[in-house]
Amino acid sequence: MLISYSLRALQYLLCFTRALILCIQQMAEAFRYSAILLCVVLVLLIGCSEQLQSSQGETLLRIQRLLNYPSSLSSWNSSIDFCNSEPNASVTVVCYEKSITQLHIVGNKGTPRLPGDFSIDSFVTTLVGLPSLKVLTLVALGLWGPLPGKIARLSSLEILNVSSNFLYEAIPRELSSLSSIQSLGLDDNMFAGEVPDWIGSLQVLSVLSLRKNMLNGSLPDSLSNLENLRVLALSHNYFQGEVPDLGSLRNLQVLDLEDNAFGPQFPKLGNKLVSLVLSRNKFRDGLPAGVTSYYQLQRLDLSNNTFVGPFPQSLLSLPSVTYLNIADNKFTGMLSENQSCSADLELVDLSSNLMTGRMPNCLLQGSKKKALYAGNCLDTGDQNQHPISTCRNEALAVGILSQQKKRKPSRTIIAISVVGGIVGGIALVGLIYLAVIKVKSGKTIQKSTTRVIAENASIGYPSKLLSDARYISQTMKLGALGLPAYRTFSLEELEEATNNFNTSAFMGDRSQGQIYRGRLKDGSFVVIRCLKMKRSHGTHNFMQHIELISKLRHRHLVSALGHGFEYYLDDSSVSRIFLVFEYVPSGTLRSWISGGHARQKIHWTHRIAAAIGVAKGIQFLHTGIVPGVYSNNLKITDVLLDQNLIAKISSYNLPLLAENGGMVGHGASSGASKDLSLSARKNQDKKVDVYDFGLILLEILVGRSLTSGNDVDALQDQLQASISSDDAARRSLVDPAVRRVCSYQSLKTTMEICVRCLLKNPAERPSIEDILWNLQFAAQVQDPWRGDSQSSEGSPVTPTQQPQLHITMHKQ
Repeated sequence: MLISYSLRALQYLLCFTRALILCIQQMAEAFRYSAILLCVVLVLLIGCSEQLQSSQGETLLRIQRLLNYPSSLSSWNSSIDFCNSEPNASVTVVCYEKSITQLHIVGNKGTPRLPGDFSIDSFVTTLVGLPSLKVLTLVALGLWGPLPGKIARLSSLEILNVSSNFLYEAIPRELSSLSSIQSLGLDDNMFAGEVPDWIGSLQVLSVLSLRKNMLNGSLPDSLSNLENLRVLALSHNYFQGEVPDLGSLRNLQVLDLEDNAFGPQFPKLGNKLVSLVLSRNKFRDGLPAGVTSYYQLQRLDLSNNTFVGPFPQSLLSLPSVTYLNIADNKFTGMLSENQSCSADLELVDLSSNLMTGRMPNCLLQGSKKKALYAGNCLDTGDQNQHPISTCRNEALAVGILSQQKKRKPSRTIIAISVVGGIVGGIALVGLIYLAVIKVKSGKTIQKSTTRVIAENASIGYPSKLLSDARYISQTMKLGALGLPAYRTFSLEELEEATNNFNTSAFMGDRSQGQIYRGRLKDGSFVVIRCLKMKRSHGTHNFMQHIELISKLRHRHLVSALGHGFEYYLDDSSVSRIFLVFEYVPSGTLRSWISGGHARQKIHWTHRIAAAIGVAKGIQFLHTGIVPGVYSNNLKITDVLLDQNLIAKISSYNLPLLAENGGMVGHGASSGASKDLSLSARKNQDKKVDVYDFGLILLEILVGRSLTSGNDVDALQDQLQASISSDDAARRSLVDPAVRRVCSYQSLKTTMEICVRCLLKNPAERPSIEDILWNLQFAAQVQDPWRGDSQSSEGSPVTPTQQPQLHITMHKQ
């Protein structure tokens, strides 16, 4: 101890000496009283700065001592530079301006409780000595006792994770003052009592995880106020009663209520769920019709409840579903062997229900899908099944089937039926007679001038396009992952998908055709573009274009799924072409950046990822086919984001539409922004798309819509000037929503490539490959920052992807 104080005294003496030398130099220049005053100020400032860093280092060493010197902190000592120490999976310290902003300590699974002399109160009091903490992870360290409310003195906390410890009693009310908290993880402890009503006041909370505790009672209605909530995980507790209305939580993607006593009503939920787990509860009513519209759902587990009523077989064909478990319920219904299944479906468990019929062939064929269906009354011999009478009798016992009493029809009803039959017969004869008279008098009703013919796979029009290297490159032949095969649609199928092209399905009207949203029989959503063609064009005129469109399938393009034709009756020429595209549900990139509505703006890493996606889409249009597709009139309103925030270009220039005066465009927004790049279009080459991309990147940076060409020029000049200026000048031009989280080099690189894209001389603009390289570099240098605590890939936040768990952080 004496040696430690001596070293500290020597450190202060060195600081004082250094400050004194500075003072003497100042006094040598001008021997004035002000110089002497400056010496005193310098001594105090230097001393305080070193003392601040030293005090936080002492705090960390005290934490090490209070945690009983765990092996994960064995490298900590009085001489270590905490801010520049190498991070690992167990320990990470992140500093910013000589203050610790992130502290991650993760122990071994199954760590026992700390010794009896451990004081959780003293431990939290020590933590409060790190007032700049934004991220605090203390997992599996053996902490025990009631969580002290004074932890809320860390008022800047955005992520708090104290999972896998031995904390008990109620969740402290003081946490309600953490207005910046985005993720709260209290899993695998012994917290008791109810979820407090004040939880609804944490307006920016996106992850609430309370798994494996001793919490009880009903959930507060205030949960519906958490508009930014993405993950709600409450499994393995003692909750009961109805789940509050969560339908207003438009961002909710993960709901895990497993192993509680919720019920009996199915909860009211939004339709953007990715994972829904309700297993091992007391739900006992039927499923609402809306559950079949969860088109983003990947995991659905309803097992071990008492759900009744018909099983909605369309759940098997939800476009994203991979896991479906309804085992141990009372579902009824007759399964059909012709039922379709999602291509991504991996496991289905229908065991121990009351279903009849035959298993769908899609679940029995192929090695990828695993299907369990024992304990039903299905017509199959390879798994244990009951007689049909067993399912019928048990269904009656639980009141699912209503046993109608057979009544003898009364004489009155018989008489009315007879009279009605006679009257109906006379009316029918009369109608037939009138029709004959009209035909004989020459007053026939004219048929429609058009007829509908289902065009089948272009038989009779052999295509050379697939084998012609001039049109299809190897890159394009790879196609896009996860898309169904391109196919032909009949008009009847498209009419059914859009309710006969009802106005409720209408999305917008572009220069060439109308756009509709439709839902196919398998439950998947699509966008249908109707193009009215000029007369005297037969099918053969369009087949090469159709073949070309069918191969434009890429991760960052809104890809084509199929087509259909409608014909004129008199000359069999094509009257309309229907192009069917994938549906991209999450709106335009502009709506996520400068839309001005209630949706939360996306963070910097997502913006860079979206820009990279757009650049890759442009690169594919330029090089994926020969000759390439250029002059695509790209606008930020034509860039859509899917449920994982992956950017997709929804408007590109194709010969089919160029011949008819338009381009493919099928975005979710019917309005078109003013084309700001017309003045720069001197020739139709690839650099036109580069300029348009620069406009998109500019809006990504500044976070607002661009109003005119003059606005673009002014912003370009400001960006150019800021590049050679200081960091503060650059950040002053950036959207305030991301201004503080983008790293120095990431921001500067993005600004530089944006300015180059907007150069007036097309020859001076960078290539799309150059743009991609720079943006990928900007993403790489941003990634260690993790300033926005989100994945740059844009995947939905799931419990296994929570940013606070086992994450390696670097210097902020």
